[in-house]
Amino acid sequence: MVFATAISSCPHLHFPKRLSATQKKIRCCSTISSSISTTFDLKTYWSTLREEINQKLDEAIPVQYPNQIYESMRYSVLAKGAKRAPPVMCVAACELLGGNRLAAFPTACALEMVHAASLIHDDLPCMDDDPSRRGQPSNHTVFGMDMAILAGDALFPLGFRHIVSHTPTNLVPQTQLLHVITEIARAVGSTGMAAGQFVDLEGPPNTVEFIHEKKYGEMGECSAVCGGLLAGGDDDEIQRLRRYGRAVGILYQVVDDVLEAKVKGEEKTGKSYVAVYGVDRAVEVAEELRAEAKRELEGFEKYGDKVLPLYSFVDYAVDRGFSFADKV
Repeated sequence: MVFATAISSCPHLHFPKRLSATQKKIRCCSTISSSISTTFDLKTYWSTLREEINQKLDEAIPVQYPNQIYESMRYSVLAKGAKRAPPVMCVAACELLGGNRLAAFPTACALEMVHAASLIHDDLPCMDDDPSRRGQPSNHTVFGMDMAILAGDALFPLGFRHIVSHTPTNLVPQTQLLHVITEIARAVGSTGMAAGQFVDLEGPPNTVEFIHEKKYGEMGECSAVCGGLLAGGDDDEIQRLRRYGRAVGILYQVVDDVLEAKVKGEEKTGKSYVAVYGVDRAVEVAEELRAEAKRELEGFEKYGDKVLPLYSFVDYAVDRGFSFADKV
């Protein structure tokens, strides 16, 4: 219980400091087979993939007529502060099960388009009313509410079209692509992220578990599952990736809420674990989610070191051991 111990041992909320330049490697002291390497350089892995994904996203959304809607789409999708967690998780899950990275890139880009679209709409004054996103003004602040709505509306179908038109047919059968598209549609629809946003707006505070599961867990779940589907994973592997991705997605948001409470010196208002249950319980939830995610990965022991990227994402969700200096 390193996470909980670090907090309870100090009268003020404490999280591990960011690693210095000589401590960039994440150490995985896991229950996974001891034959697997105990170190993995997550920052290098993530940064390399991020650069490739940024380039492919830039190519996927060229400015066309009418220019302004494309400029609005590109503004949010290509934001320099974007970590690209959903596409990177998709690629990592695909490679874990023996899939080709090239097979995963179109879906990875589509996931980022869908993610950006959801953020554009969530930031609107009629929704969460956030003035900034990823270190820059929100889309509607720059382009207006009408254009922000249209940009989000355009990004959702563009993502689906990008999967169909750019996935190499010699690497992924069409039946697997149909499963991928179905998975993304489920995640963002009325039983997924849209449901979470609705309950966030209209539901009582005690619906926080449902809100986190739908608003944040769905994106992580969808990203991991899509990678597994592209690689042709079996039913047990897909279900493990589903539970893993959901736990990591929720974990990331719970830790965000705790960190925000630390910075502001007060507990966050609204529908969050910190607001509803307090910091101590939120920390316990984070530990439970971290353990749950790692437990699911034990089923991939036979893949050896290929599991390390997914394993390291779990600890990063808590520790936030590095940030990205974007030069794109």
